[in-house]
Amino acid sequence: MAASEKGAGGRSYLARNRKALHDYNVVERLEAGIQLLGTEVKVVRAGEAGLSGAYAQVDRNGEAMLCNVTIPPYDFGNRFNHDSQRIRKLLLHKKEIRKLKAFAEQKGNSIVPLSLYLSHGRVKVELGICRGKAMADKRETIRRREADRDAARAMADAFRRKVR
Repeated sequence: MAASEKGAGGRSYLARNRKALHDYNVVERLEAGIQLLGTEVKVVRAGEAGLSGAYAQVDRNGEAMLCNVTIPPYDFGNRFNHDSQRIRKLLLHKKEIRKLKAFAEQKGNSIVPLSLYLSHGRVKVELGICRGKAMADKRETIRRREADRDAARAMADAFRRKVR
């Protein structure tokens, strides 16, 4: 993936979790800050972070944590370079953390990071409050995407024919 790709709303996405949209129904989206070290910020800005298999949880101390996010070591770092799989703290208000905790305690629900992006020079993570999909729902999602892609292709072809 490129270092950053522009998305809706002018956000420059640094990493996206496309598999999450296939595996889960997103009930609600939430923006959170993420506590990163200096070398981690450099790697994330270069677009090398990976969100596949990542999840968020609320621990016993009432802190929201982001787990399984892969941020590889900085190439030009020294012996104090960061651990690539360390657990990172999410920066949220207590009210938002309570909401996440209440939702995560319900059966079949997960908190999944959907994307990493820059907002006013700071790295933010978009969390999805999600419910798991059944296999039939996943197949339906694939069919819908293919139908949308075919319709877009047909419209583009018709537009090109009309312009000529």
